[in-house]
Amino acid sequence: MITIALDAMGGDFGAEPIVTGAVQALYEKKGFRLILVGDRDEIEKYLPKKRRKLKDRLDIVESSDVISMEDSATDVFKRKESSIYRAVDLVRNGKADAVVSAGHSGATMSLATLRIGRIPKISRPAIAAYMPTKDGKRSLVLDVGANVDCKPEHLFQFGIMGEVYAREILGIQNPKVGLLSNGEEDSKGNELTKASFKLLKKLPSFKGNVEGNNIFDGSVDVIVCDGFVGNLVLKTSEGVAETISDFIKKRIKKSAIAIAGAILMKKVFRLLKKEIDYAEYGGAPLLGLKACTIISHGKSNPKAIKNAIFQAISYVNGDIESKIEEKLKNI
Repeated sequence: MITIALDAMGGDFGAEPIVTGAVQALYEKKGFRLILVGDRDEIEKYLPKKRRKLKDRLDIVESSDVISMEDSATDVFKRKESSIYRAVDLVRNGKADAVVSAGHSGATMSLATLRIGRIPKISRPAIAAYMPTKDGKRSLVLDVGANVDCKPEHLFQFGIMGEVYAREILGIQNPKVGLLSNGEEDSKGNELTKASFKLLKKLPSFKGNVEGNNIFDGSVDVIVCDGFVGNLVLKTSEGVAETISDFIKKRIKKSAIAIAGAILMKKVFRLLKKEIDYAEYGGAPLLGLKACTIISHGKSNPKAIKNAIFQAISYVNGDIESKIEEKLKNI
């Protein structure tokens, strides 16, 4: 049975949404166990009083410390009683197959990289984020923040990891990989992208340079970039989605005709919200490590935590690490 270690204390809103999401996941899906890591008394507050059905699938590991968003990422190595440290060590020691945290993303990434370790031949792990496309599917962008300074070989490895993840988790039989640049022509880009282009050409799945709009038009499935650019893309996309949503709400309220139209378009708006809501996928996988690590949004609600857990289960079932390793051997 798959076991997921869940940092129950790291999110912006404390244990309540995390524990609630964990319980929802346990009731909705069988075949896995959860270990909640954190303050036992705080966790117990949000667990159901009658949970006999969960008895064999739910454990609590006590921790007396929490890494806050204001703390430095390097502080985590000194604070071995923190919830994220103990959760990661459950994976390191073979007591869990994956770790999920909505806490300090830098601390989670640093700790998982050093305590769990990288897959052989992977120089740097990458955070992969889902993006909506106009055909109703998802594209995968990586890296979106783990590495702000990259070398060409890093972007080449990101392409391999993204291709494997898109095939095994997104179910895309032959994923198309693109390199984010300032133009589609082979000659476009800066020194990093030009050198990376030459390496990525080794991949049969590589389709060349792509521009920002191609992230959302479904022309490619995996978009490779360094973490500095990727994080800007991610935050900008989140901001645009939020602005459009607020704009629509405000304009609808100002017109009776618009209100009537909104009622008729209710299903469309619901589908739009689903496409841009991070809670639908729950978190971003940190690809390139020897075990699954899912980094969730600090503001995650119960639905986001539940879906992050489900994503971790799919990752473990997909045996992503060994498939990335195998792909690297054959390149």
